[in-house]
Amino acid sequence: MTPSIAQSQPIRVLMLGAGLDVQGGITSVEKLMLDYAPPELEIFHVATFVKGSTLRNLRIYLGAMLRLIGMLWHDQVDLVHIHFSDRGSTLRKLILAAIVLMFHKSFILHCHGAAYREFYAKVPTWAKRMIVAVFSQCAQFIALSESWRDYYAKIFALTPDQITVMPNPVILPSTIPDRHGRQVTTFVFLGRIGAHGGALDMMRSVISFPRQDKGCFDLIRAFAALPPIVRDQARLVLAGNGDVEKAESLIQELGLTDSVRVHSWLDAAQRDRLLAEADAFVLPSYNEGLPMSMLEAMAWQLPVIVTPVGGIPEVIQSGVNGLLVQPGQQSELVEAMCQIVLSEAIRMQIGKAARETVKQLDVNQYMKEMLISYRLIVSH
Repeated sequence: MTPSIAQSQPIRVLMLGAGLDVQGGITSVEKLMLDYAPPELEIFHVATFVKGSTLRNLRIYLGAMLRLIGMLWHDQVDLVHIHFSDRGSTLRKLILAAIVLMFHKSFILHCHGAAYREFYAKVPTWAKRMIVAVFSQCAQFIALSESWRDYYAKIFALTPDQITVMPNPVILPSTIPDRHGRQVTTFVFLGRIGAHGGALDMMRSVISFPRQDKGCFDLIRAFAALPPIVRDQARLVLAGNGDVEKAESLIQELGLTDSVRVHSWLDAAQRDRLLAEADAFVLPSYNEGLPMSMLEAMAWQLPVIVTPVGGIPEVIQSGVNGLLVQPGQQSELVEAMCQIVLSEAIRMQIGKAARETVKQLDVNQYMKEMLISYRLIVSH
């Protein structure tokens, strides 16, 4: 297909990834891509994993495989965009990518794995060879940061032309609330509550994978450790899925029921209302790709307290557009929260710098760049 043809009719993209009801950053990116796709694109989303039992997910996956084969057989797609992460996601997408190759179609790999280094280090050598054999043939590989790009280029034997960096996109709110003069500083945490871990989906007896923890319980304990004069001026709101009951028990045990609230996972509108009401965002993670929740908070002009893991230190300059603390270091987290509570000037200054940082990640610009990539791929 020539470039002129590619630009005269919509490019048909089959997107494979998590179901749109799944809670997490991958789904957030998928929804933004679908919602903000320009007229030059026709994106068909097919879920390969959804909320529910193993049996339900097996049916979903087999259905996705048949849908993929059918669309490729009938030439209904120009390229395939594959979102994936670590654990079972890699296995599922490996098989689907191999099918795409059998039909001589181009595919994009878009990796969101927070703990991919730890996961891949434990993959058996024979499995690594299979992964590299397929993944190295992608038309383009999208990494969330420079450090992730260097890592994936090495392990998947990718050329510089194959791999690119595209940080996650955000919606920039048109108006920001006036947060001056607030007597109480509200901290917000968005993400999984508690750690999760176990064994690779569908290969439980073969390989383990690292526990992933966004530091929610560290945050609760750090909030309890704030000096009373600071804690009296602060509130903490936790929102996410996972060990909600365990978090509530810890809050009660530490005597924080009057100052800490827990919500289940919020939809986009509820999340935006919470961020509009908040004064600061905290995510003391142990592993990350490039967290959507952090970028969303920055778009709402909130100072963020985060950890230098994954692609975060390429976005956050501590003391300028956020505050960096080491994972699991309660004293550092307490100190950072004290800074935010005790100085409105710091809150405002860092929050403004945070929003300036993510302006370049506006979803409209993101989709323009994605369209350029798609056109280059289908024109070859």
